[in-house]
Amino acid sequence: MTIVQKILARATGQSSVAVGDIVEPRVDLAMSHENAALVINQFREIYKGTGREPIVWDPERIAIIFDHRVPAESSKTATNQKRIREFVAAQGIGKFHDMRGDQGGICHQILPENGYVRPGQVVVGTDSHTTSHGALGAFAFGIGATEMAAVWALGCVFNVEVPATMKVVVRGVLPEGVAPKDIILNLIGRVSAEGANFKVIEFHGDAIRSMDTSGRLTICNMAVEAGATSGIVPADEETVRYLREVAGVTGELDVVTPDPDAAYSEVVEIDASSLVPQIACPHTVDHVKAITDVAGTRVDQVVIGSCTNGRLDDLAVAARLVKGHRLASHVRMLVFPASWRIYKEAMQRGYLSDLIDAGATVMNPGCGCCLGVHQGALGDGEVALSTTNRNFKGRMGNPTAEVYLCSPAVAAASAITGVITDPRG
Repeated sequence: MTIVQKILARATGQSSVAVGDIVEPRVDLAMSHENAALVINQFREIYKGTGREPIVWDPERIAIIFDHRVPAESSKTATNQKRIREFVAAQGIGKFHDMRGDQGGICHQILPENGYVRPGQVVVGTDSHTTSHGALGAFAFGIGATEMAAVWALGCVFNVEVPATMKVVVRGVLPEGVAPKDIILNLIGRVSAEGANFKVIEFHGDAIRSMDTSGRLTICNMAVEAGATSGIVPADEETVRYLREVAGVTGELDVVTPDPDAAYSEVVEIDASSLVPQIACPHTVDHVKAITDVAGTRVDQVVIGSCTNGRLDDLAVAARLVKGHRLASHVRMLVFPASWRIYKEAMQRGYLSDLIDAGATVMNPGCGCCLGVHQGALGDGEVALSTTNRNFKGRMGNPTAEVYLCSPAVAAASAITGVITDPRG
């Protein structure tokens, strides 16, 4: 069996499951952000007419994080957040992260850095980029608000079809100036935005094994952009190191690996050593080109951060490249650390000072302009170069604007020159 088959078999109390089986796995962790307001509505609907008080199945297995609209950009959002706070208090939900400097951040960063996700778990979230958490060896996937309401009530997901698995083997060593973001962009460009529909992407190879958890989170985060149900990296020594040293997890960890004779729908091989920086061009994530094909394209706004590339190493790369320089006069640069923990460490190490001295605006941790609601919407005809994960028309709030996706190194180098620039010099 593949990793996901093994996880689903155990979560359903079976010795094995086959691709195509319909199962109802027990959930280890259920995550929502501000869209928990929708889940609450559906959750209460379940109990209408029953005479029973709506009570969640396990308040310790539910996580709610405010990140998409912080601070609230409208009275409607503020009121929804108020309703969620009241629900959290009434239900005794322990894993609640409000927009506070001592606990806040983006949901897909908060979960791993707090040790909420472990290898072998079934993790669901009302966010498509819940795939991120496969970086820690969990089967993590996005579901809708109605499905999540049922999870809150019963602790399992209904009608899950055991997915086929695509095996992606990444060999070699990444050259200087090339990042994990370039690996996943290259893969999406090769297989298309629908190439992994209804499949899990299982990542292997020495380039993955030598990659830290931050890079693995980037890759699994964007597996969904190839249509995948989830991305997953088999847990190994790096997974254990991260959970022990960063997340402070103690006790045994359930490291699940695929069987040597696991069956895959297909195998894709990538030579990391031959990669150059990749750019996803407007208006689809699979419109991927080598940087040499788009170098010189003028940019108006540069964004570094998000659940894809807002971690400490991302900020370190950007700070190193802009240190001692000034942004191009027509460029505005927004930086969104993925959590307050990262923000504070980046501040202590001087990364934020280097970015600010270059002319960047450092924002509070959160999703910011990625979803196009606030904190950096684009003007008519403007061009953004971003380390985020989507570039659909209107993604940053304006359907007449264009969004290119890249790594933090490309973003930082381009902010200095004002045009898309190869960070390799």
